[in-house]
Amino acid sequence: MSENRYTLRQLNLMVRDAIEMQLPDEYWVEAELSECRERGGHCYMELIEKEEMTNTPVARASAKCWRQTWQMLRPHFERTTGQPLHAGLKVLLRVYAQYHEAYGFSWIVTDIDPTYTIGDMARKRQEIIRQLKEEGVFDLQRELRIPMFAQRIAVISAAGAAGYGDFCRQLADNDYGFHFEVKLFPAIMQGEQVEQSIIAALERIYSEYSEYSENSEYSEKSAPLPPPFDVVVIIRGGGATADLSGFDTLALAENVAQFPLPIITGIGHDRDESILDMVSNTRVKTPTAAAALLIDNLHQVLERLDNAHQRLSMAVSQRLASQKSRLTTLQTLIPALVQRMLGNARHRIDLLESRLPMAVERLLTNQKHKLSQMELLLQSYDPQRLLRRGYSITLHNGRAVRDPKALKPGDEIETRLEKGTIRSTIK
Repeated sequence: MSENRYTLRQLNLMVRDAIEMQLPDEYWVEAELSECRERGGHCYMELIEKEEMTNTPVARASAKCWRQTWQMLRPHFERTTGQPLHAGLKVLLRVYAQYHEAYGFSWIVTDIDPTYTIGDMARKRQEIIRQLKEEGVFDLQRELRIPMFAQRIAVISAAGAAGYGDFCRQLADNDYGFHFEVKLFPAIMQGEQVEQSIIAALERIYSEYSEYSENSEYSEKSAPLPPPFDVVVIIRGGGATADLSGFDTLALAENVAQFPLPIITGIGHDRDESILDMVSNTRVKTPTAAAALLIDNLHQVLERLDNAHQRLSMAVSQRLASQKSRLTTLQTLIPALVQRMLGNARHRIDLLESRLPMAVERLLTNQKHKLSQMELLLQSYDPQRLLRRGYSITLHNGRAVRDPKALKPGDEIETRLEKGTIRSTIK
């Protein structure tokens, strides 16, 4: 029993010797970073391998990159990939095995291939873009239009960031005296919390905008209320240029793509567009470029108004000149027209004067003829003519008797003849 007894250190040294004998070379290993932290100039990593179908971890290991090596590898990786090493990245590391009797086993990193990570990042980006297009949201923002009078700006940026200060100064000191209303919605713009922080800021903006939309329904009879915001600007400045992975996520892209207001991005980098840039309404490189875009938008509106004012003034002037010319022409024509009208009137009067005697004579002849006809008609109704023809007229109380039943005994009647009158009493 005493021959098989070892101290822990002795046993660990045996493990170290075995590992150094069995794994004397360096190896390229593919893995995903589950943790990555820097301390004391060294980089400490936790490596993981997941099963493709279930995403279940099937292998884990620790890795270290010592300060002297890390100071060379980190800048090269960040320049090439555009972002730092962080949890979730797929990496290709050159390592050798090391077992320390006091600290245990770990892989020591001597090199990192950034092109492998770029390929994996590109694959993930293409997968996100494909999914956004399948959902039909990839181009939704570009269907919106920045309003002509975009002056109320919701800004998502880190509070106190240099880029936000540059943005505000650019708007305030514009050459045209335009006034902008800016409201900051603070968010984390670098690191692992970028996605959740920006989405939370978008939700706060949407809450204020939707509250306006609900209240505007009740103000139709009064003056319309202006919306709280015309556009949203997402800007980033003053942070690490390489730390941009938070802007390439599906959840953030979906929120931006479906937002009801136009979104302008000025994240401040020169590499290929992030997915956030791709789905936004308008992408510029820097916060000051975003401010310049808004100023230029108002300036274009001002120029359009000036042009419209000039065209309207010109049209009014031309119309006034045309009407003045017509009046001048009419002034020269009026005397001749009056003379012509007076000549025509005199001619008509002369014609009427020449025709009047004939017309009067014709009228008198017609009237005489009518009188003669009436006289003949009256003569035909003369009672005396009836009496001369042998008829008589019986009167009672001065009225002609038509029905003998209308008379009663004692009534006196008068019978008129051609040559006299007979008075009688009814018995």
